[in-house]
Amino acid sequence: MGSELKQNSNKLQLNPNWANLQKSLTSHGGPKPSKPSTDQSEIPTGILGKRKERSDSKLGDNPLTPVSDDFSLTDAVAMDCEMVGVGQGNRSALGRVTLVNKWGNVIFDEFVRPIERVVDFRTQISGIRPRDLRKAKDFCFAQKRVAELIKGRILVGHALRNDLKALLLSHRKEDIRDTSEYPPFQREGHRSALRHLAASFLNVEIQSGEHCPVEDARAAMLLYEKNRKDWEKLAKDQIRLKLKQKKRKPRKKTKQRDGLHADDATTAA
Repeated sequence: MGSELKQNSNKLQLNPNWANLQKSLTSHGGPKPSKPSTDQSEIPTGILGKRKERSDSKLGDNPLTPVSDDFSLTDAVAMDCEMVGVGQGNRSALGRVTLVNKWGNVIFDEFVRPIERVVDFRTQISGIRPRDLRKAKDFCFAQKRVAELIKGRILVGHALRNDLKALLLSHRKEDIRDTSEYPPFQREGHRSALRHLAASFLNVEIQSGEHCPVEDARAAMLLYEKNRKDWEKLAKDQIRLKLKQKKRKPRKKTKQRDGLHADDATTAA
């Protein structure tokens, strides 16, 4: 009996301590969390931040990736077209046309059904397949839409003469920025292919297989934007030179006319 009483007394002595511990915990608002748990809200943020940095770095590896979500129509637009073969296959017709704004975001991208029958899709280069033209836009629709988008704007591209010819459109020479004709991009006066310019000046590979007009238009636009200040200065200088030449030509003609009148007068005398 004595041993049992001692055991019961020990149990009675422990119960108040346990009650006091519970009381102290409740009075302090519960047990204090450990240090790692206090930063629990910060840990996911840090992890997400690292993931975001990784994704940005991956996107940053390709300079052709747009850096803005702005899809508005900017003062400068870049265009690239892909052609298909018509007639005997040796004549080119528009098969796809793409326009991007100065940020590289697509503002127009449509497959185009040529007026003539396509005999060569040139898929290895154009990337166009028969299924792409089954529900393609009519040529007139694409032509009209492109004309509206480029009107009054700086038009950027590579060998734009071919693209405008395929669209049966014209554009003010003063507003054309052709990467194939920009002197700093030429080697010993010879034009370079767009893929060579992209590799040399942008450190990016394009046109390794089927051409992507979106990628090509972005490359042309980025080449322009990186050299925009000097390019625009050169364009202004060329315009001034042309104006001077136009002013000089009439003077020469008037002098020649004055000389002819003088000769006529002497002969008449």
